[in-house]
Amino acid sequence: MENSYYMKEALKEANKAYEKGETPIGAVIVKNNEIIARAHNLTETLNDCTAHAEVLAIRQASEKLGGWRLVDCDLYVTMEPCIMCSGAIVHSRIKKLIIGTKHIKNAYTEKQHEFKIDYYKYNNIETTFGVLQEECSNILQEFFKNLRKR
Repeated sequence: MENSYYMKEALKEANKAYEKGETPIGAVIVKNNEIIARAHNLTETLNDCTAHAEVLAIRQASEKLGGWRLVDCDLYVTMEPCIMCSGAIVHSRIKKLIIGTKHIKNAYTEKQHEFKIDYYKYNNIETTFGVLQEECSNILQEFFKNLRKR
């Protein structure tokens, strides 16, 4: 299937997070053209700073496959992973990382972005940016715009 199909599924997860007042980021993990895990941010709900969509999806996929090595799995995520999630992605042996939108808000996050790109490349993770970028960016912008109004 096409990248946009799976990113739409990740966006469905992001919408679930949005409805819960969580930062609207969603993730799905695909193996052999089948979604084996799906998750969205739950940091506020679970009071857990590690409950990011990517980490929760990796845990779910590991449970389904019966091991922590997610060889030949692809991760679709609506926003560029943070440093913590990047480490989990590399250590889980994800093969491909498909990202909706970059996380660029200042020069510091741009430096992090460059570091992560090198980190993925060094660990042989094929990375694609910009799949349904506008949709992925819009939900985040809407969320933070509404958050500032409170």
